[in-house]
Amino acid sequence: MNMDIPIAMTMADGGGTRAVLRLQSWLSPAFPIGAYSYSHGIEAAIESTLVHDAVTLEDWIGGLLQFGTGRNDAILLSEAWRLASERDATGLSDLAEIALALIPTSELRLEATAQGGAFRKTVSAAWPEIGLFELPPAPSLPVAYGALIAAAGIPLDLAGPLFLQAFVHNVVSAAVRAVPLGQTDGQRVIAALESVVDRVWRESRGCGVDDIGTAALMAEWSSLQHEAMDGRLFRS
Repeated sequence: MNMDIPIAMTMADGGGTRAVLRLQSWLSPAFPIGAYSYSHGIEAAIESTLVHDAVTLEDWIGGLLQFGTGRNDAILLSEAWRLASERDATGLSDLAEIALALIPTSELRLEATAQGGAFRKTVSAAWPEIGLFELPPAPSLPVAYGALIAAAGIPLDLAGPLFLQAFVHNVVSAAVRAVPLGQTDGQRVIAALESVVDRVWRESRGCGVDDIGTAALMAEWSSLQHEAMDGRLFRS
C-alpha cells in the first residue's frame, strides 16, 4: 500500500470521499471517546499561570507538538499504520506495549488508553467490516488510530495530520474552558498552529520508534501536579 498517496488523489474518487467522511466522524468532538474530559495537563499549567492567554497557549501547544506528545504520537501512528498494512500482528502488539511504556505519568496513560480503548470499541461496533488486527483492548490512542485507518484503507498522509490537528483542538478546547479564553482567541491559536502541525507531521515521516523522545518537561511536570489538584475540571 502506498504511504504517500496525495490528498488530492484520495479526494478525487469515491473511496477517497468515504475516507474523508470516516475521518470527519472519528475525529469529531462528538465521537464517543471522552476527549472533552482530558486536558493533557494544561489545567495544572493554567492553575500555575504558565498558560494564561492566547500567546502562552500557542507557545505551550507548539512545544507539545514539536518536542513532546505531538511528535511522538505522529511516529507511533505511522508505525502502527505500517505494521497493520503489512498485517504484522506481532509487531503491532509489540508497538502497543512500547507506546504504553513511554507514557510518563499515570494520568497521561489514562488519557491515552481510555481514548484508545473507546476508539477501538466504537469503530468495531459501528464499522464491523474493518478488521482490528491484534490490538489489545486498551491501546494508546495513536496506535489504535494508526492501525484502524490502515485497516480501513485510508492513506496515512491524509489521516496523520488530521490526528495532530485534533490533538490541538482538544487542548485548545480545554484552555477555552479553564483559562477562560474566548472562542475567537481559541480559533486564532488553532490557525496559528497549522504550520507547526504540518511541519511536525512532515518531519516525523522519516522517523521510527528509536527516534521517539521528549523535551517537553514542563508538560510532564504539569501532569504530575494535576494529580494532586483540588476541584479539577478534567481527568488529566
